[in-house]
Amino acid sequence: MGKPTGFKEFTRQLPKKKAVEERVKNHQEFYLEFKKEEIVQQAARCMNCGIPTCHAGCPLGNIIPDWNDLVYKHEWQAAFMELSSTNNFPEFTGRLCPAPCEEACVLGINEDPVTIEEIEKQIIERAFKEGWVIPEPPKVRTGKSVAVIGSGPTGLAAAQQLNRAGHAVTVYERADRIGGLLRYGIPEFKMEKKIIDRRLDILIAEGISFCTNVNVGETISKDDLSQFDAVLLCIGATVGRDLPIPGRNLDGVHFAMDFLPQQNKVNEGDDLAQLGIDQILATGKDVIVIGGGDTGSDCIGTSHRQDAKSVTNFELLPEPPLGRPAHQPWPFWPMRLRTSSSHAEGVERKFGILTKQFIEKDGKVVKLQTINVTFERSENGGPPAMKEVQGSEKDWNADLVLLAMGFMGPETNGIVYQLGLETDPRSNIKCDTSYMTNVDGIFAAGDGRRGQSLIVWAISEGREAAHSIDRYLEGSSQLATKGVGDLPLIR
Repeated sequence: MGKPTGFKEFTRQLPKKKAVEERVKNHQEFYLEFKKEEIVQQAARCMNCGIPTCHAGCPLGNIIPDWNDLVYKHEWQAAFMELSSTNNFPEFTGRLCPAPCEEACVLGINEDPVTIEEIEKQIIERAFKEGWVIPEPPKVRTGKSVAVIGSGPTGLAAAQQLNRAGHAVTVYERADRIGGLLRYGIPEFKMEKKIIDRRLDILIAEGISFCTNVNVGETISKDDLSQFDAVLLCIGATVGRDLPIPGRNLDGVHFAMDFLPQQNKVNEGDDLAQLGIDQILATGKDVIVIGGGDTGSDCIGTSHRQDAKSVTNFELLPEPPLGRPAHQPWPFWPMRLRTSSSHAEGVERKFGILTKQFIEKDGKVVKLQTINVTFERSENGGPPAMKEVQGSEKDWNADLVLLAMGFMGPETNGIVYQLGLETDPRSNIKCDTSYMTNVDGIFAAGDGRRGQSLIVWAISEGREAAHSIDRYLEGSSQLATKGVGDLPLIR
């Protein structure tokens, strides 16, 4: 414990942000510099608890008190080594993770929790700046080969772990660039894509092969996979939840994941017109985003940067409380009202509202009709029943409607079907406890196996699957999976 009284002396602080009117003019990250002494003070707030519940709150089991202590002592390189022992990509999680570790922080019982995520980000950024992040190719190769299908955080984590074990790893990605949703989904203002490219250079130097524009099952067949000793599917949960109501097919009603990747491609320097893509733009439009999660928030922030006329956000569920609900006690993840940086840039948020139909003019959406809803507790103990509030119907102006209501699971009509893989009732790829599917040597991990989840779960799944594949190929494995947090408190 670096400073026993640190949690008494210092309050929680985070880096300041650029002013809204300045940051919405571009798609760059907008956090200002966090001075070294401020980071050290934040690390000093960690109490090094007898039972550090932050471990269990983190799906990766990051050994958080240890690297907080090292930062307080200015032992930054040692902190980097400690952090990297459980997390392949702290530069991703330090920007994108919702920080369940902070909700499980013991200090958070009656004070603001330690700024764990920000300290994590500062450690890895210092490591890159100082040149501590270097390629570490394996000293010995096993002669075994593994194909990883999908280059999101699950695929990248699994690939790095399997490569460290000495296996020859080839990563296939159907998009034109590596990164999965990190590349084409997460807006630039949340994570600039040079952050992915910087890490990709390390992975390539370590000996991992990457193949883009390869849709396994189409570009190459399932038979081409037979050359590998094992195959890992990290294909994500890419089937968006639809809204099959009157007017759904009108021009101007789109899935969020048709909208967001286009702006990512523009930010990469692509000319969408030359690619035959008519970009979906919010410029000058009344935008309504249906769905109150992270994807909806990303649509809001992107719409601001495209200079939308107005942005409104609908959420079907009732507005959650600001504080921790009584039925979700510490250290469990609470469902409470969260305001993202995109929300803070200006949006009208509406809760308990159901869209009934889209209204057209000349084949384009111009309005949508809603009704308020309530949720009544079921008498038999089942889930609450939704009830429409009669007389609450309302029409809203809408030139662009973005559907951001979550994801139903992986695409199962391609390589999943061709390989004859079983799926569970939610259409996720069915696996045993070793991440193996019903087909010998074929494994699955990430959102395609567990359903839509968090980036920390994605990396954790990739590490766990790599351990199982290594054991499958070699009979045993020394690859690390989690730190000490074996029972994460968010699922």
